[in-house]
Amino acid sequence: MTICNAIQSHGATLTRKRRIHVANLDPAAENFAYEVAFDIRELVSVEDVMEELGLGPNGGLLYCMEYLLENMDWLQDRLNEFDDDEYLLLDFPGQLELYTHVPIVRRVLDAMRMWGFESSMVGVFCIDATFLTETSKFISGSLLSLSAMIALELPHINVLTKCDLMAEGDVERMLSIESASELWNMEQYNNNSSERERKHKRHRLTEAICSLLDDYTMVSFLPLNLKDEDSINHVLMTIDHSIQYGEDQEVYTGEDEDEAVGQEN
Repeated sequence: MTICNAIQSHGATLTRKRRIHVANLDPAAENFAYEVAFDIRELVSVEDVMEELGLGPNGGLLYCMEYLLENMDWLQDRLNEFDDDEYLLLDFPGQLELYTHVPIVRRVLDAMRMWGFESSMVGVFCIDATFLTETSKFISGSLLSLSAMIALELPHINVLTKCDLMAEGDVERMLSIESASELWNMEQYNNNSSERERKHKRHRLTEAICSLLDDYTMVSFLPLNLKDEDSINHVLMTIDHSIQYGEDQEVYTGEDEDEAVGQEN
């Protein structure tokens, strides 16, 4: 996933370099821009399942994830190879059904809780910035985010990816509106009266969904611009803060580096 590569690469550019490991848990993945720490395809892959069992892509993915659940000792062994202070991102499949409809990912996370990783776990939900092009899409994406948040029961961060492909003003305008109901009312105000009447029943359902989002007031998005290192750093710092990563480390002021340079001279 692009965000995994961005965070891993960004860690290597920091003044105090951070090695960020990324593991692939998507059995359908093929190409990786990031350095892979371990890969579920060592255990099972969609390509092999489709060939051997004659399943389609979706059925093959579901079979692979269920196979992982039956072989969780493989994942536990891989995770135990890392020290407590090492930073690991798990790149899961993007199919939302695995999070909300079929509780496969939830069961994986429950096992990780049992293994003692709960205090260092956070969910990062990524949604494409193209959802900002239409109000209805943005509301739909917000509802999906809320569904995943409730299903996984983890500290949760929503990241709006591919913001570098959108006009900066459009991103800021959409994110500055904190109420889903307000956003939808603005959309309806811009429609003509005949269209509002024609879609009245559907609008009532949308208004109810907006009220649900407003009642929870838990869905917000962090914009991620891959061309802006400050944007990537902000996302990384937000993830760090959610799991209190590095709070027991000494504050870095740059003096150690200056002393080292002075000794070399």
